[in-house]
Amino acid sequence: MAKNTVLAAAVDLSGGFTDFFKTIGMTGGGLVTKGIAAVIAIIALHMLLQLSNDPKGALRKGSMAVGTLFVAVVLAMYGDTLFSTVTTAKSGG
Repeated sequence: MAKNTVLAAAVDLSGGFTDFFKTIGMTGGGLVTKGIAAVIAIIALHMLLQLSNDPKGALRKGSMAVGTLFVAVVLAMYGDTLFSTVTTAKSGG
């Protein structure tokens, strides 16, 4: 007789997306931050592919694309920490 081996523990996902995000260790806000970083990275890669034949213009556009890609990487790595410091505004009255 073969012995059954449990590869993963059962996880209750009856709470929907909230439970799912907890299993992958990410909140909904963190997922939005990663999505924004992914869109910025795609824009940066598109900028890199649209370089011109003019050496001076290509250098300028290439450096701008690399800078944009750097922003996307920093946002993907530290975006949840950066946005967690933002507090909700309180009315002054």
